[in-house]
Amino acid sequence: MNEENSRAAGRKPAWLRVAVPSGERWRSMSNLLSRHGLHTVCDEAACPNKAECWGCGTATFMVLGDVCTRGCRFCAVATGATGTPPRAEEPHELALAVKELGLRYAVITSVDRDDLADRGASHFAACVRAIQAEVPGVMVEVLIPDYRGPEIEAIAASSPNVIAHNVETVRRLQSIRDARATFDLSLLTLSQAKLRSGAMTKSSLMLGLGESEAEVLDAMRALRSVDCDMLVMGQYLRPTTRQIPVVEYISPERFDQYADMARACGFKSVVSAPLARTSYHAMEGRAAAHAHHAGRESGVES
Repeated sequence: MNEENSRAAGRKPAWLRVAVPSGERWRSMSNLLSRHGLHTVCDEAACPNKAECWGCGTATFMVLGDVCTRGCRFCAVATGATGTPPRAEEPHELALAVKELGLRYAVITSVDRDDLADRGASHFAACVRAIQAEVPGVMVEVLIPDYRGPEIEAIAASSPNVIAHNVETVRRLQSIRDARATFDLSLLTLSQAKLRSGAMTKSSLMLGLGESEAEVLDAMRALRSVDCDMLVMGQYLRPTTRQIPVVEYISPERFDQYADMARACGFKSVVSAPLARTSYHAMEGRAAAHAHHAGRESGVES
């Protein structure tokens, strides 16, 4: 670990300082979400990009309530043994919000709902279908829990454009996740998503948790072994003192080097930057992956 990357988990370096959300567009977003009874991962997970994304009218919607049945050590979302009952009207309200915002690309995620028979997969799929019905031509990306089997089939049947699921960190550091989540189960989710749908697949790594370059490269190769199309890498930031501390702050230049490594592994789209998160610039990432795929199909590299 060189001096550039070994900044203690105290004061953040300049490249991680972000604006406080403000302005009319931000207030409009807040009011819209309140009117439709919706949650966003921007709020619940204390995403550092909230000011930028809300300022231009985008958000990652979080369905199935705001209480997660998992207890990952890095996450700020509220946890409990059971969540709130799924709202039957949520798919329709979500679709109306996407329409009102004029979105061409909608991103949906959820809390984990191990307390439900299908872990919420059918409700999640209903949200995708509602958006597609209300806003013809919209592209939908889903960031799903570690669904598999019939749960993945339900998501695939709703025909999202991108299916994302995060391995979160390298294999050695998986203990920061809830014990029910593992690196291999996440690979299985991504593998089944690729097998059972026509969607592109996507995953994400948090960096700054003490991982080595060799471990990051191993994670990249494992993701490519299940034909994962897209990779996002971002700096882990401690949401509150209740979560695990940051081990190191990775420089923007190091993120660029990791991006080069990922492209060499064969990912069709790579987003690698300190403030990158799974759904950050999601539309641009999907477009890059699509262009890369089209170039390969025609015999011309993009």
